[in-house]
Amino acid sequence: MVRPIVKDIFFLSQKSEPAAKADLQIGKDLQDTLEANREGCVGMAANMIGFKKNVIIVNMGFVDVVMFNPVLLHKDTPYETEEGCLSLEGVRKTTRYENIEVEYLDMNWKKQRRRLSGWPAQICQHELDHLEGILI
Repeated sequence: MVRPIVKDIFFLSQKSEPAAKADLQIGKDLQDTLEANREGCVGMAANMIGFKKNVIIVNMGFVDVVMFNPVLLHKDTPYETEEGCLSLEGVRKTTRYENIEVEYLDMNWKKQRRRLSGWPAQICQHELDHLEGILI
């Protein structure tokens, strides 16, 4: 289901809670909502569609990957960049890391570990910030 994009800063600034298997529908809603906003969006967190749960979706180029309860295990090579967000006006400066490793549960509730670099790593870090209530 395509959900409206939340722009309430107070809601977005709250830390998300762990996702449970019962939250799989949030992953599907993130897929649908990202697809509907494809022209201006490459990733989303559950709080952007109204759910305070640890669920994100990241565009990896050819495929969108939903991550439940993602954890950043490693990061290296910091750099400065500017990012925008569907939930916020304009762009803001932030620090990101060129290479990261993240562990998460997939849509089949199987544990995965993935190394990302470049653009997909930047997208993932932006969405992980959302889960912590961090707005760029």
